[in-house]
Amino acid sequence: MIERWKIKIEALSGDDERTAYAYLPVGYNGQNAYPVMYMFDGHNLFSDAEATYGRSWRLSDYLDYTNTPLIVAAVECNHKGDSRLSEYSPVDFKLKDGGVVKGRGGEYMDWLVTTFKPFIDANFSTLPQREHTLIGGSSMGGLMTLYALCRYNAVFSKGAALSPTLNLWGTDMIGFLQSAKFSSGDMLYADYGSKEFSPRSKSAFAETCALLIKKGLNLTARVVRGGVHSEESWSAQIPYFMHALGF
Repeated sequence: MIERWKIKIEALSGDDERTAYAYLPVGYNGQNAYPVMYMFDGHNLFSDAEATYGRSWRLSDYLDYTNTPLIVAAVECNHKGDSRLSEYSPVDFKLKDGGVVKGRGGEYMDWLVTTFKPFIDANFSTLPQREHTLIGGSSMGGLMTLYALCRYNAVFSKGAALSPTLNLWGTDMIGFLQSAKFSSGDMLYADYGSKEFSPRSKSAFAETCALLIKKGLNLTARVVRGGVHSEESWSAQIPYFMHALGF
């Protein structure tokens, strides 16, 4: 079952409304408490009709079929101009046309952990502790997953970063990893599709994985044979990252 409601993130987008989502597992009745996975690009997760390119992850179909005991909470991205890039980046970066995108990923995450997560915990039957709190996303959402595990580690203990954006036109997107500290049980699933690799992204992915391993993170890393940068390709990886994160 998926619940939908409208929200505002006034600090980032004023009075503009966007849709929030909560997937509730099979048999949910408010009596048992569940872990929660917070995800980016909520409009692309569940319904083809809502997805930007007409194909969603169909995540609820998988979770229902496997009877996975997990709540998924997500919010639609900001579709205006470069706002999605801004909200899903922890650093400023330049576009190919010379324009500059201001990274407001820290502001977005502050809102998520101080406003959205408390709302989810207050209105749904959750296990709110960090060991039961996960985060995940793809592309820029994959980058934000890495950022959340590093900078908001007091809140999140597990993550799934699919096709994470690790470098943009010469900008250092992963400098925050250098100071990251992880707890012994922290986990990350990270992947990249073999057909979306460029020489730059391949090097960045290898560098990122090596650094995370050195820092002691429990990492499951995959190169997806034939994988591309699309919701359909990411959907096919759901069983892999769910298993890697203990579901």
